[in-house]
Amino acid sequence: MLKIYQKYLITNFLGKFLKISLIFLTLTFILGILEEINFFKDTNAGFIYPYFLTLLNAPITLFEIFPFIFLLSTQFLLYELFKNDELNLLKQNGLDNMKIVKILFSLAIIIGVFNVTIYYNVASKLKFYYSNIKNDFSDDNKYLAMVTDSGLWIKDEINNKTLIIKSNYIEDKFLTETIINEFNSNFQLLRTIQTKKVNISDNSWIIFNPIITVENNTENIEGTIKLSTNFNSEKINNLFSNISSFDIIKLFDLKKDYKKFGYSTDEITIHLLRLFTTPVFYGALTIFSIIIMFNFTKNRSLLFHVITGVLLSVSLYYINFIFSSLGNNGKIPVYTSIFFPLFIIIIISIIGLLNINEK
Repeated sequence: MLKIYQKYLITNFLGKFLKISLIFLTLTFILGILEEINFFKDTNAGFIYPYFLTLLNAPITLFEIFPFIFLLSTQFLLYELFKNDELNLLKQNGLDNMKIVKILFSLAIIIGVFNVTIYYNVASKLKFYYSNIKNDFSDDNKYLAMVTDSGLWIKDEINNKTLIIKSNYIEDKFLTETIINEFNSNFQLLRTIQTKKVNISDNSWIIFNPIITVENNTENIEGTIKLSTNFNSEKINNLFSNISSFDIIKLFDLKKDYKKFGYSTDEITIHLLRLFTTPVFYGALTIFSIIIMFNFTKNRSLLFHVITGVLLSVSLYYINFIFSSLGNNGKIPVYTSIFFPLFIIIIISIIGLLNINEK
């Protein structure tokens, strides 16, 4: 059974966590609705669409903000304990600072596990529905690309023609073992192009030594031909970059398909590692925030705490963003991009805990 002081701390922390989450969710909705209204202003979509899509997209955005919410929640909790002199009262009843750390750390871990196993999977499904609905109203809805067990499939419409493209493998800016079926506006097959290598660095693809079949007549061409498309290597990469719309199970399936196809799995691996380390990250941030409060901001104003929390949040965000970007670009190892920032926070937290009971 939980003791009275444990219930008190947990209840107060959860109350502040929920209130701050609601504030950020409201801000997310307001900013999101402005973006969606701007997107739908030139469409025939109903009045409700911008609001509905904003609601679908807001939960996954809030998930990215949760680390900052933990920082602020911890700061506001301790600020209230300091302001009301409740910390001294708790100490008189045998509660030292380390026990407070243990309670809040354990609570952060539990919330982190819930957020990853339940909240994220629900939010990612909502994001998936959001992407699908919005794609129906996008100018790019006629350009489709997906990775399956058999490779990369692309549907493209350009110059009143439809291209159905299937490729077995991708390496840097080249497709290998590719078949391109070209149809007219009535979806009648005009020609089939087979090739071992295609340069897709820009929208004008360079096809090497193609084999072209037109009405059962096949021609082998030595050299290259060009094919205009709406795709290039950068656009294809961007199409597969929105991995936040996949739940954990789908992420593993997608990673398996990417490996078969030869597509880089670094971004998926980094995303999965970030998810799996989320509970520890929440716990480390909570301890980090406690240390800051006990050592530097104990007798400061509420405004000072808010500014400190925002500055810490922005700093940690950019540190994680920089390391993730370096990992995605192959500048540093994937595991280093996730574990090094976390390791630094943990080390700082451990050092700060050495004399925590003397504060």
